[in-house]
Amino acid sequence: MAAPKSPRNFELRHLRYFIALVEEKNFERAAARLGIAQPGLSQQILNLEALVGLPLLDRTKRSVQLTLSGQLLFDQARKIVAQADFALSELQRVGRGQSGKISIGYVASAAYSGVLTESLSSFRAEFPEIELQLVEIEMRQQLAKIEEGELDFGYIRPPASVPIGLATSTVLREPMVVAMPQGHPLASHHAVDLTALADQTFITPRQPADVGFHSNTLEACAATGVIPKVSPIGRDFTTIMSMVAVGLGISLVPKSLQCLQLPGIRYVELSRAHMTDLAIAYRKNEGSAAVRAFIAHHRARYPRSDFR
Repeated sequence: MAAPKSPRNFELRHLRYFIALVEEKNFERAAARLGIAQPGLSQQILNLEALVGLPLLDRTKRSVQLTLSGQLLFDQARKIVAQADFALSELQRVGRGQSGKISIGYVASAAYSGVLTESLSSFRAEFPEIELQLVEIEMRQQLAKIEEGELDFGYIRPPASVPIGLATSTVLREPMVVAMPQGHPLASHHAVDLTALADQTFITPRQPADVGFHSNTLEACAATGVIPKVSPIGRDFTTIMSMVAVGLGISLVPKSLQCLQLPGIRYVELSRAHMTDLAIAYRKNEGSAAVRAFIAHHRARYPRSDFR
């Protein structure tokens, strides 16, 4: 009988065949378990022995018994196959968006609104093995980093200039209120018209006039015929509220910011509604299955938003 031809490459199937044979202790049962013909299994075992250059079975025995080298290979083969199966399973989970990592930027007002925490909590309940990395960051930087691939997703307060490769979708529209010092003459009112605040200094985040709450403030005032004095000096809303509390001005803020109860601040509704949006930003052609799952999660959670 001619010696079996040695296979060119060591293949995982050789180890699977060998493991099945050892566990079943019978060529016929092992072949049936593997779904192959018994002669084919015998040939594969001969190929494996030719590849390792050592006998794996004691052929002086009628039953399947291992040589010392066969026992060593069997112990290692189970570890190798288990690791390979685990790696394949993980790859498939990543491909289905069930594991992986998502880096998320957000503006602080997204957290105050509840959208950030609610969205992330419900997503983690559905995809517990996906790692979520959060960083609070100004929205123009968010958009640049998403475009460059340094971030995957962002929560922003429009308007802002959006790079061509990105999409934005509104997930929350809420009214604005005015934050004023508790000693302000209008602080005890239930609602106030912006025309009554025409002589006030409006404090906004440190942004250009066409961006975020600076733009929101100008638009709301323009709608009521007010030409405001704007001081865009606040780094964030916590800083702005501190400025308001000491009497440096007033500020238009999202209604959800009322959860930020600082001493010396009163939130008063506007008699004419002026709205502000919270939106998400992401790449139009996203390659990560995990990020695509995150986008789809928002589509399902906010079905009336302007997803495109």
